[in-house]
Amino acid sequence: MTAVDSAATVDGTAPVPARRLRRFGPLIAAAALLVLAAVPLFLAPFATTTLSRILVFALFAVSLDLLVGITGLPSLGHAAYFGVGAYAAGLVSIHVTAQVPGPLLVGAGAGALAAGLTGWITVRSHGVFFLMLTLAIGETIEQLANTWESVTGGANGLTGIRSARFAGTPLVVAGYTYWYVLAVFALGFAIIWLVARSPFGAALRGIRDNEPRMRAVGYPTALYKYAAFVLAGGVAGMAGAALVAQQRLVTPADLGFLTAAFALLAVVIGGAGTLWGAGIGAALVIVVRDALGPSMGGHGTLLLGLVFVLVVYLLPRGAAGLRLPLGLPRVRSAVFKAPRGGPR
Repeated sequence: MTAVDSAATVDGTAPVPARRLRRFGPLIAAAALLVLAAVPLFLAPFATTTLSRILVFALFAVSLDLLVGITGLPSLGHAAYFGVGAYAAGLVSIHVTAQVPGPLLVGAGAGALAAGLTGWITVRSHGVFFLMLTLAIGETIEQLANTWESVTGGANGLTGIRSARFAGTPLVVAGYTYWYVLAVFALGFAIIWLVARSPFGAALRGIRDNEPRMRAVGYPTALYKYAAFVLAGGVAGMAGAALVAQQRLVTPADLGFLTAAFALLAVVIGGAGTLWGAGIGAALVIVVRDALGPSMGGHGTLLLGLVFVLVVYLLPRGAAGLRLPLGLPRVRSAVFKAPRGGPR
């Protein structure tokens, strides 16, 4: 969860800028949602489709931020649950129904189930071992998608996915698809935000900061991390279902290492632990990779690497660490190693 770089007042209450930010936070979020909802009315279909991809990837990055920034579990295999949710939603759309919210629920459930099957052992490891285990899980699931051609379509991907339908109407217009993706993003972001602000989220931050102390005071830390892992997998599956509605195609690359690495890159660039920072990082990644990359002769990934190096050296807290105007506080994020000390 985010914190602010300002001293507490003498009576122990939150500083005035922090209280002001919390007071106006819901209004800012509502205004941003209204602006996003109005986008298709002013932009061309291609730009609207690009924004849909940004929202899909932003939700995926936010789900990863629950692990990286809130719980302190940097993962290189989170794309596996994103891809599993996408494949499950695509298969349901082809063989059962494309009516909303069927594919979305199936995608979320499949992502959570895959995370539940792989997370019980994974969350018991730490540091580099956790990172390598998640990487191995992601690569294994990607290879399964490549070889199980009768179900996944193999290297050609899962094609023939029907458009999502709302009240019997197919969402084939770019604007309608965008509004559906925006609704899924808002729902997924709200789930992660509420969890991060809850007592459960406070316990996760305590585990991130000092797991032995949390275990010593009686918290079942492995169970807490497992629950966060499953929840993050479920929201990643929601993002995968939104991807299916947006592009109607799923390939093994969608659950591979590069997708997971780009999501982790987005979290670091935006500021781990801030949630909204992960969305900003995801927007930057998609714009550079998909919009600027083709015009640069396919060197968008190189530019992303340079941006990452600059962020690490110049903005160690990510974009969320920049000072806001009008005296608002600077946001503090946790990337890979949280500050020492007990749970707050």
